This record gives sequence, structure tokens and C-alpha cells, in this order.
Amino acid sequence: MQFIKSKGLFTFIILVLVLSACTSDNGRGKIRIQSLSDIDQAIQAMTLEEKAGQLIQAERSKISYSDITRYNIGSILSGGGSVPQGNTPEAWVSMINQMNVAALKSSSGIPIIYGIDAVHGNNNVKNATIFPHNIGLGAANDPDLMRAIGVATAKEVSAIGVDWNFAPAVSSAQDIRWGRTYESYSEDIQRVATLAAPYIEGLLSEGILSTTKHFIGDGFTTFLTGEDNNLIDRGDVTMSKEAMLAGNLSAYVAAIDANTSAIMASFNSVNGVKVHGDPSLLTDLLRTELQFDGLVVSDWEAIHAIAPSLNEQVALAINSGVDLLMQPNDWKEVYKSILYNVNHGKISQERLDEAVRRNLVLKFEAGLFDGELLRVAGEIGTAESKRVAREAVAKSMVLLKNEDILPLKKNIKVYLTGPASDHVGVQCGGWTLSWQGETDPNLNHGISLKDALNEVLTINGGELVSNPEDADVIILAIGEKPYAEMHGDTDDLSLDGPLSLADNMKAVKHAQTLGKPIVTVMIAGRPLLINDFLDGWDAFVMAWLPGTEGNGMTDVLFGDKPFQGTLPFTWPITNEQASHTLNMESYDLVKHQFKFGAGIITR
Repeated sequence: MQFIKSKGLFTFIILVLVLSACTSDNGRGKIRIQSLSDIDQAIQAMTLEEKAGQLIQAERSKISYSDITRYNIGSILSGGGSVPQGNTPEAWVSMINQMNVAALKSSSGIPIIYGIDAVHGNNNVKNATIFPHNIGLGAANDPDLMRAIGVATAKEVSAIGVDWNFAPAVSSAQDIRWGRTYESYSEDIQRVATLAAPYIEGLLSEGILSTTKHFIGDGFTTFLTGEDNNLIDRGDVTMSKEAMLAGNLSAYVAAIDANTSAIMASFNSVNGVKVHGDPSLLTDLLRTELQFDGLVVSDWEAIHAIAPSLNEQVALAINSGVDLLMQPNDWKEVYKSILYNVNHGKISQERLDEAVRRNLVLKFEAGLFDGELLRVAGEIGTAESKRVAREAVAKSMVLLKNEDILPLKKNIKVYLTGPASDHVGVQCGGWTLSWQGETDPNLNHGISLKDALNEVLTINGGELVSNPEDADVIILAIGEKPYAEMHGDTDDLSLDGPLSLADNMKAVKHAQTLGKPIVTVMIAGRPLLINDFLDGWDAFVMAWLPGTEGNGMTDVLFGDKPFQGTLPFTWPITNEQASHTLNMESYDLVKHQFKFGAGIITR
């Protein structure tokens, strides 16, 4: 394979030669799709093997270019942290171009579609703009901002040659001990629905396909029912189906109305039945009642939990309504299983063709049949993306206590302490350059709280001081370690709990001895227990997981922008209140640290 680098972009010359080829090995000719009306005719011309390949989504590190050609593979994904060498836009585009060359050389000549989890910006690529995680955007509660974030994210996804984003998550977490709480906009499904739709519209406006996830019951699983000894992740929804639907459906209705391109099935069970193997949910509910006719993709190897053998798993998943099997590692065995099940009547030809059609429609919507497969690298970490992210940080900040100390004057002396004070990796959390997130304090050249404070103070005659005796105010920054999914499940939300930053309590106790006003900033993916310490703080601000643009925090701390965020989740006093939400019948009768919607709004 030969590459020519011109004006900073890789031109993949051999792709042009492949695009001009028109005859397959079987002499039939390549599949040609110029309009949606061509798809059914194309399916009739495809062999069983070609159809089976279109239902496979493999991980980039587990498949070769020759495999893509031989098996007519339909889709490739990157798992968290799975990136091409160099992890630059040029490296991504080069890889995807080579994959499509391989796909175009297959007997069908159908391109692959590439999917990534760009869940808070294009968090896969080095030096991209990292936006606040969903929980912070739920606090901001600004649909116009969500549309702008969708647009900005789409541009940085397009920059690496990817067409398909596995976002947004419309989970509505009902227990903040869940490790995916920060992926949820709110415990209130109406707030989730209001924010997800404009984000989808923003993605689509820039040509990036969306995936609404995870259907259905995600966030409603019962504590201690988690799969494989997880506390809650991938667990069982034990409430009535009617109650679950009341807490979930409006977000999916909004997403479907916003033309979401795909829906990802959920790992969880509903009353003991795994969603991936439940046709009453994936077909009767999603297809018939909600009238969704887009693609349903499985989650990462999720079908393995729904039946004893692989052949049974594949047949049950596809027959239940899954159209594309995300099988990153064992995709070849799954391919063979599709063939076996069709040949033995376990999967009907009609159902197979239906699934293939949805995959081809998705690719058509991505523009993959228009002959413009040659990709060039774009720009990530743009000034416009950073501007939108900074605005999002400022709007997501929630002021929960203020004893006439905020906004801070810009010419004061500040003593900054705490383990979250100078750490961009902590600010970004999980799903940032890797699945579990990174512990790099300078991640993506982002702006830490310390960086942002130092900039404002230095310009205005103030100072960050090393001796607390010289300070006018103490800023205490505490929080959580990065984590993702089941690794974030916890039964202890204390400041010194297993997922809290190791030096939280040391910093809290140190600040209490200094005899100066204390402004506490929490950088975490969910509320942590603070009842024993709140009285000793003059101000308390929840910053969530703000991402790389830490100057959005100082925009509100110094009063350049108002505090306008409100709590998207109930803040508990004890661990036992972790599953309390505004959806519970006795909500107003129970004392919590802060109620849903709390937040001091400033002008």
C-alpha cells in the first residue's frame, strides 16, 4: 500500500483504482446502490455469505484487511482506547481508507461503516476537545447548547474519517451507586428527552450518524443484581414493566422523532430476561409500538449472556430484533454461526434480509454509496469546539452553598489545595482516550482548575500562594478517580470511599485547620457524601466532570458568567439514600442533602 502526503493530508491513491473496479470474483459484478430503491434488489443479488458478513461488527485490532475482503465484513469499531498508531486524524483516516479498500475488493464490494464511542466530544483521539460528561450537561439543561455540542462533536468525529457515533446515552440513572451515572443526563426522564434530541440533531446536521442507547431499562437496574458480581451494572430491572416504560420511553420517543440512526440494545435484564434476547422489547415494543425502523446494534459481546451456546445466542439475538452483532473478538465464529442458523432454518431468510437491509440503509444514510469514500484528515481541538466546551462547563456548574464569598475578586490571594486541583485526567473521567479514563494530569493539553485560576489571578494582580497564611481564601478541590461502567459501581459514596481520590480527606482536614474562608469545588461523576463537612465550607460548587476546558470553572467562580446549573440528581445524605429520586412516592417527605433541581442561580 502506498501513501502520498500532501498539504498535511494522506491521499490514499490505491482507493481510486479500487473504486474503478466493477467485476467481482464470481463474475456477477459489485453491488451497486445509487438510491434507497436499489437496496432490495441488491439484497436479492447477494449470497448468504455476503449477507452474513454485513451483520458482523469486529474490533479493529482483531481483524485484518484480508479478513474484511474475504468475509464481506459490514462494520468495524474501536473499543475504548483502541486506536491506530500515532492516534492522529491522519492515522485514523489512513486506517479507515485501507479498510474500505479491503471492503471494496470483497465479492460484494460493500463499504464498511466505522463506529466509535464519542460520548463527550471525540474522546478517542489525542488532543481532541473533551466536553463535560452527560451529568454536567444535565445540570446545564440547555437544549441549544446540546445542539452546539452535537455539531462540534460531529466535526471532530468527521475529522478522523468516522461516520457513526455510539451516542447519546439516554439512560436515566435511578441509583447513583451505578458506575455509569455520569453518562446519564438526569434522574428525570423528561430532562433526558429534552437534551438528547437536539444533540442528535446536531450530529446529523454534520453528517454523523447517532446511536441512542441503551434500550431499555438502562439505569433502572436494582442494586446487588449486577451481572458477574457487579453491584448494579448490567443488572436486572425488577419493577413492573409499566413503571419501567414510564421512566424510559419518552427519551426514546424523542430520539426516534429526532431521526436517531440506530439504537443499541442494553446489557440489562427486565424481570429476569436479558434485553438482547427479548423480542417483546426489541420487536414488539421498539418496532411495532414505537415504529422505529432503523438499525438495532448489540452491545459489546452482550449476546453471550442470553443463551447457553453460541448458535443459540446468535439465533435468539437476531430473531429478537438485533440487526448488527458487535462481536469484537469472536466475530469469525459468529459469522459461521449466522450461516449455520440460516442453513438450518433457525433464522429465516426474511429476517436475515431485513437485518441486511437495515445495515445497507444505515450505510446509504452515511453517504457510503455515493462514490466519495476517499477521506482526508480534518482538525480536532479547534478554537470553536473549545469555545463551546468552555460555555458548557460554565453552564453546568451548580452552586449549592454561598456565604457571601462568591464571586471571588480577581486580585485576591488564593491557596489552592486538594487532589483535583491540578489534574485534567480527573476532570475528564472515564471514556477519555481509554475505556477507564487516564490519570495524566496534563491530558490532551487541557486546562486544569489550577491553570485557570492562575491565568485570571495573574492578569488581575492576584496570586496563587504556596503559604496558606498569606491567602485571602482557600479553594479546596476534591473528587473521584476516573472509571467506567461496572468498575465505577460502589457501595460507598464517602469522600474516602474506594473510588474517591486518595487525598480527599487529607485535604479536607488540612483546609479546616487554616482558619480562612473555604470554597470547595467537587470534580466527580456523581454526588459524594458531604454532610459532615458542609457546615465548614463557606461555598460549595459541584463541577461534575468538566473535561479539558477548565477555564469554564473560573468563568463562574469569578463572576464573569452567572451560576445557572441545577442538580439533575438528588444529593443524598447517606449511602442508603443513593437510590432516592424525585420519582419515589415519598420524595417530598424525606430530607436529603439537596433536592433534585437545587442550585443557587446568580445574575
